[in-house]
Amino acid sequence: MTASSPTPTALTVHQQSRVLEISFDTGETFRIPFELMRVYSPSAEVQGHGPGQEVLQTGKRDVEIVAVAPVGHYAIQPTFSDGHDSGIYTWSYLYRLGAEQERLWAQYLDRLAEAGLDRDAPMPAKAGTGCGHGH
Repeated sequence: MTASSPTPTALTVHQQSRVLEISFDTGETFRIPFELMRVYSPSAEVQGHGPGQEVLQTGKRDVEIVAVAPVGHYAIQPTFSDGHDSGIYTWSYLYRLGAEQERLWAQYLDRLAEAGLDRDAPMPAKAGTGCGHGH
């Protein structure tokens, strides 16, 4: 954590429009859609345990954030309406989601296309926990 890392000055969860509005001390304000946050969750459940092990998330267009817990002075841990709550979003990660959201959306849509999936497709039912680490 360097001193040059942007720090939020305000953070608002907008339930109606389903965006997290976050302002940084750099003067920038981003509106990050809950769906983008959810499909790019930094949790092991979504990211996998190494490159190429990411789990493509679908059916998250209407996902909501039902609660947000602070993690120290460096991150938040949102609880999503689909029950997902294991992602720890650091300030720098949220900054990246905000600053690069167009590129990240395009990347997400490309991955869906490659997989032959629609962003509204339901997630496949989980067999057990799927990752074998006893989560």
